[in-house]
Amino acid sequence: MNHHDVQAVSPLTLAWVHRQLAAGERIVGTEVLHGGITADVRRLTVATRDGGTRDLVLRSFVDPFSVERAEDWLRREAGALTLLVGTGVTAPGLVAVDPTAAYCEYPSLLMTHLAGRTVLEDEGLETRVPLLARQLVAIHAVRPSERPREYEALTTADTVVVPKGADAAAWAAAIDVIRRPAPRYEGRFLHRDFQPGNVLFHVPSDTPSNVPVDAPPASTAGARITGVVDWAAASWGPADLDVAHCSTNLALLHGAAWGQRFTEAYEEAGGVLAAAASERLYWQVRDPLACSEEVRPVARAWRDVGRAELTTRAVEERLDAYVTALMAALG
Repeated sequence: MNHHDVQAVSPLTLAWVHRQLAAGERIVGTEVLHGGITADVRRLTVATRDGGTRDLVLRSFVDPFSVERAEDWLRREAGALTLLVGTGVTAPGLVAVDPTAAYCEYPSLLMTHLAGRTVLEDEGLETRVPLLARQLVAIHAVRPSERPREYEALTTADTVVVPKGADAAAWAAAIDVIRRPAPRYEGRFLHRDFQPGNVLFHVPSDTPSNVPVDAPPASTAGARITGVVDWAAASWGPADLDVAHCSTNLALLHGAAWGQRFTEAYEEAGGVLAAAASERLYWQVRDPLACSEEVRPVARAWRDVGRAELTTRAVEERLDAYVTALMAALG
């Protein structure tokens, strides 16, 4: 039993979690799950009556900016997790939610734990990209009986932060694109933060526990997706937005060409995007321009999970390369 870790969860929150457990169960340990930006996420190990254990995940919004928005985010996430049951899209199961911190110290959501891990290294990317694309097509195929709220744009032409040394002409042209009215679109159920950090994989060749942690990562050939997490921004809007978001993250993690490859993979998997080049460009540049406003926390989150080379400057350079490539291809 890791008493120190359990005590790291506030007494109010711990008491709330205990009320969600079956009779005779108790929390015996916790582990911080790294990689997120907006929430504190912990895996809770629960001892069961039969002598075994099971895992739950506690997601709490603790910083003032997130607490202010937590009620909306947690209600949306709880609604999405409920909606996805039986759809074929694997997501955590909802256990309980306290969106206003009526019982917990901070607004919190308790859910089941999914097997698998995020995979952010370069090796095996050519295998994972088609899997990501097929998973996103499956998400967009979900038809909710009640539509979630409309998507949020997340940026404006006046809030874009042009990286130092960026291609000024390309960025000015991209910013002009999002000054236009949004194109008409056929709505789809969106994850709205679909990217490699929110997709879990089972990798057959994962490093055994007796191999040093600094050993080179194993190949991800034969990998499969075990689930998709972080549904707090689930919404309704154009499929292009989810595709653009994943493309941007792939471009920043692995290089501009991979961002453009994901768009191709999505269509190869049966996904449908805007027909006109001007409409595609509108949605595709909107996301990297939005990312310009949060490069520092994004880069820090990736370094925390092992991508030490992704300094803020390195991510800025990749973002510039991606925006420039988009404008050259479609602008």
